[in-house]
Amino acid sequence: MTFEIRDANRSDTDDIADLWHAGWHDAHAAIVPAELVRLRTHASFVERSARHIERTRLAVSSGRVSGLCMIRGDELFQLYIAGHARGTGVAQVLIAEAEERIRGNGNSRAWLACAVGNERAARFYQRCGWTLRGPEVEDLELLEGSFPLEVWRFEKVL
Repeated sequence: MTFEIRDANRSDTDDIADLWHAGWHDAHAAIVPAELVRLRTHASFVERSARHIERTRLAVSSGRVSGLCMIRGDELFQLYIAGHARGTGVAQVLIAEAEERIRGNGNSRAWLACAVGNERAARFYQRCGWTLRGPEVEDLELLEGSFPLEVWRFEKVL
C-alpha cells in the first residue's frame, strides 16, 4: 500500500471523525468505563476533529484516509489507523513523523497516554522505542469538561 502523509484540512473533518470514532471504540469500548463509552459519540468525534485539525496529519491512500496522528505540545495526542491499513507500515511512518514534529517544536522528550489494557497499542509503542513509565490518571478531553481515567504513560527521548 502506498500512501501520502499530509496536513489535515477542514474538508477532512468527517473522514477524521469516522476513523477516530471507529478506532477509539474498537480499541477502548471493552476496557474503559461505560460512562466514557457513552460520551464518545460520533458527534463528539466530529467536534473534536474540527477542534484539533491544525495539529493533525493524515496518511491517505487511493483517496481514503488510512491513518491519523495528532500532537499537542510534547504529547503524541492521538494515533489511529484504519482497519484496511493495519499491518501496512503506515503506523510506523505516522509515529516517526509525529516524533519529528515534536522534536522540531523544541522538545527532547515526548509522551503519550495509552488506556490501561490496550495491549495491542502498548506492544506497538514499545516496538517503536517508547518506554512505559507506569500508570497515572489523565483528564481526558470531553466536549464539556474532562473525564479522569487511569492510563499507561509512555515516554520517549527524541
